[in-house]
Amino acid sequence: MTDRADPATKLRRAVSGRLLYLFVLGDVLGAGVYALVGEVAAEVGGAVWVPLALALVLALLTAASYAELVTKYPQAGGSAVFAERAFRRPVIAFLVGFCMLAAGVTSAAGLALAFAGDYLGVFLDVPATPAALVFLALVALLNARGIQESLRANTVMTLVEASGLVLVVVLGAVVLGRGDGDLGRTVEFPPGVSAGSAVLAAALLAYYSFVGFETSANIAEEVRDVRRVYPRALFGALLTAGVVYVLVGLAATAVVPPDVLAGSSGPLLEVVRAADAGIPDRLFSAIALVAVANGALLTMIMASRMAFGMADQGLLPRALDRVLPHRRTPWVAIVVTTAVAMVLTATGTLAALANTVVLLLLLVFLSTNTAVLVLRRDRVDAPHFRAPVVLPVLAIASCLLLLSQQEAAPGCGPASCWPSACCCTSAPRPPVAARTSCTPTRPPFPADRMARWPTAPPW
Repeated sequence: MTDRADPATKLRRAVSGRLLYLFVLGDVLGAGVYALVGEVAAEVGGAVWVPLALALVLALLTAASYAELVTKYPQAGGSAVFAERAFRRPVIAFLVGFCMLAAGVTSAAGLALAFAGDYLGVFLDVPATPAALVFLALVALLNARGIQESLRANTVMTLVEASGLVLVVVLGAVVLGRGDGDLGRTVEFPPGVSAGSAVLAAALLAYYSFVGFETSANIAEEVRDVRRVYPRALFGALLTAGVVYVLVGLAATAVVPPDVLAGSSGPLLEVVRAADAGIPDRLFSAIALVAVANGALLTMIMASRMAFGMADQGLLPRALDRVLPHRRTPWVAIVVTTAVAMVLTATGTLAALANTVVLLLLLVFLSTNTAVLVLRRDRVDAPHFRAPVVLPVLAIASCLLLLSQQEAAPGCGPASCWPSACCCTSAPRPPVAARTSCTPTRPPFPADRMARWPTAPPW
């Protein structure tokens, strides 16, 4: 019997394994690497591919935990739900959900800065910060109109994003083929820098390019034969993205000196220019802008809907659950999340914001990896993916290792992490909020609603 006929789910199981693969690939591939190759090059010189490969391995460890939990509990996706099931403490589940919300807003701020950099400069000569703020305002307007993104649209955007990265790899091969590149740069580190320390610090930045796979847990209830196809789609998408990223890192530093990449907010555009293959700057910049803009829009849709869902459950101020009467979009949540993103955009740097996103998600991943071990005592009848016990243990160790690099990471001093930290520590405690704000018909953390916060608003 297939999951399509499963009476336990309220949602139609309409997502095939192929569409799930493209969904995960679309969430992971694109926006981060378009902007962060230069930041990584500033840390490790020409060996950009090394921290990218390390970040892939670390991401796969945590992905194994998601594969086990999603296939074990396919009707209750999402890190907050896993935390509630494992620890039985609403405050932990609340903080996990809030960290994901804060990470989404912070990520959108970083993508806005990436959008307003050298890629936009090909078309318009405007100051970066005002352009980034205008971009966020436009994203908010689109968000408020009630955009209904679909897996089919996501597939198109994924192909656009991937085409730009494949183009960089092909151009790198062309340059090397005519004898103009320098493969020796790909194993060179900056003089006087410890290679190990530089790789670990850069891996924290590179990890940002792989985040997004965790949101696939939220559509598990809509996947056909989820226990069979989810692990394949998840690992396949991450491996595809990782191979593309490593090839992009090799091509970029073989064609362009690391100091040039480090000094550009559009590092892959520098590769296209250096290749001198007749590719118009405007064409590649347009591809990059589409990738970054799509990432920011999807992120803000997720963040505003998550804020709405938490307010609807009494976990955030109730004003956030107000909607436009005709469009039925959460306008207050959109305004508030956009305003916070604008503040972060105006006061942060791309590297600092990327590191803050990784910090918040590492806390989420610590919870999920621990939940796997705790829930090993919970037996289910259906067969499911089971990760070797060493993998979640290594995943926990990898999260702690990356967290230890926060001080060493570029542009991520304590001040840059204060905004999100203050949000987390000043948020209302869920047990109190649940008792004072929720009616008996709104129990805290219902699995069927929390599982869909980022992808399917309650309306």
